Amino acid sequence: MEPTPSPWILPDADSADEHGLVGVGADLEPGTVLAAYRRGLFPMAVGDQLGWWSPDPRGILPLDGAHISRSLQRSMRKFHVTFDTDFPGVIRGCADPSRSGGWIDTDIVVAYSRLFELGWAHSIEVRDSTGALVGGLYGVSIGRFFAGESMFHRVTDASKAAVIYLVRHLRRNGAALLDVQWRTDHLATLGVIDIDRRDYVSRARAATAATDVDLFGPRARFETRPEVEQTHEKPG
Repeated sequence: MEPTPSPWILPDADSADEHGLVGVGADLEPGTVLAAYRRGLFPMAVGDQLGWWSPDPRGILPLDGAHISRSLQRSMRKFHVTFDTDFPGVIRGCADPSRSGGWIDTDIVVAYSRLFELGWAHSIEVRDSTGALVGGLYGVSIGRFFAGESMFHRVTDASKAAVIYLVRHLRRNGAALLDVQWRTDHLATLGVIDIDRRDYVSRARAATAATDVDLFGPRARFETRPEVEQTHEKPG
């Protein structure tokens, strides 16, 4: 269900400065956050202010281009993956203040938890053989678009496993675009690439406008078994 529309007029992505910052202010109400994604923006604090970002280049993970190394294949056999069973645990893991470079504050946790309650935000949980949560990620799904917001791990390869299961899920259910914001060395090992802002915004607008798919809805197909299937992933 669509939330109440945002009262804010958000800037265009191409008005960003050299760091990718488009503007500051507005709010984190569900309608504002969803409108931002549809315009190619995402929220992240700038000091004590709310910032809206659209970096150039933009990191995406092509759904037919995920890289899975042999060591990751071995690690994945140890994990069990679930979807949307512990969103609070995942976002708390991502927001852990002891993590280097942490940026997720209480306002972000509250905002994305609300989006989860409304069916727009989703989590992928990675569990060990005892059922303990050892990694995961969360993000926002709109039409054929998924924005990966943050991930965490408590054991080696747990966050990477979450990404691979997400890619498989999105591909299986008809997604068109997986946004990861910035390409990092860590994400590059999984196949993340850079595209220019104009290309990204065009793809994001098209993917978020799709109304024929609900990637996490009742008709979506989920893979949660720990076995590693050999499909489109590229061994490393």
